Amino acid sequence: MGRKLIALAALCVLWPGLLIHTMAAEAPAVSAASAVLLDADSGRILYAQNENEERAIASITKLMTALVAAEYLDDLSQTITIQKEWTGIEGTSLYLKAGEEISLETLLYGLLLHSGNDAAVALAAHCAGDVETFVGWMNQRARDLGMTGTHFSDPNGLGDEDHYSTALDMARLGAACLKNPVVAKIVATKSIVLEGRSFTNHNKLLWQYEGCTGMKTGYTRQAGRTLVSSAERDGQKLVCVTLSDGNDWADHKALLDYGFETYPRQVLAEEGGTLRRMTVEESLLRQVPVVARDTVAYPLKEGEQVTAKIQLPKTARAPVTQGEIAGTVTFYKGERQVGRTYLVWGKSAGQDVISQDSPRSPLGMLKRWTGEESTA
Repeated sequence: MGRKLIALAALCVLWPGLLIHTMAAEAPAVSAASAVLLDADSGRILYAQNENEERAIASITKLMTALVAAEYLDDLSQTITIQKEWTGIEGTSLYLKAGEEISLETLLYGLLLHSGNDAAVALAAHCAGDVETFVGWMNQRARDLGMTGTHFSDPNGLGDEDHYSTALDMARLGAACLKNPVVAKIVATKSIVLEGRSFTNHNKLLWQYEGCTGMKTGYTRQAGRTLVSSAERDGQKLVCVTLSDGNDWADHKALLDYGFETYPRQVLAEEGGTLRRMTVEESLLRQVPVVARDTVAYPLKEGEQVTAKIQLPKTARAPVTQGEIAGTVTFYKGERQVGRTYLVWGKSAGQDVISQDSPRSPLGMLKRWTGEESTA
């Protein structure tokens, strides 16, 4: 607005309607050595079992390979020539041949749907020039995501003792993958044919669980069965991770059901929704709505309460412009901040009334001349 606002008025109140009543379910017992259920948007942990225990992770590693590659590559339709050193990789393979030309899109689908170890090596070497440099990128990206219990030594998960992660770290990676449109689209694909190659997703939950949106399976003798899955219902996105779990399909169904039933997504502020009406001085439009700039939501279980701290000027002076920032609203569960958005003017109000204290009025001009007027 081009001027300083006067002192802010802070209000802290129990947010209406946020004493939650849900069908609280018992947390399921799972077979996994480690497990996490995460609300993807808020980052709230809804279930955890040995979530920070460092373990071998097998092919769910390829989620990081895909994320780093997708963030680096501009044109997935580009065709590259397969080099001899990218071929003959042990384990699950696309059986790439030296001299073969293949698109980056096909390699990414082969990486995530078919779990091709040679596809991982080809993507890594193409992006970074060599596999070792790309693995360094993977570890840097892990640090960026706060994956403090993770270290990668290769792009495919065949791994040595220096290749490990935790259930919580992999859930954070899964949430990041959902935010990347390329990776999110691929992991949600059930089957596809590209350049004569047919790929079918190994994730059975895409067929078995309502709302499943992907992610990635893995298995080695050292790691056991590993699985990252995601699902969405009523706008809520959950990520589930199990490590070393012989009953992972059933465990993921039970954990996802538990999350949706016990911690439903609650909208704390709706984009464009009016939170207050403010009096505006020097305008014929005496009151202007103050609305939320963004939607804020958080998963809450039965009995949990959220408080809101609203910061707005005590009064406002015209002109004000629709969409300009008027203040903020911050939401807390206990002492923890769980959401925040700007408050903006819902309508414009022109300066069409001159008050006695206005700088344009005779009294206002006299105050300015005598030095009686001060600014805040």
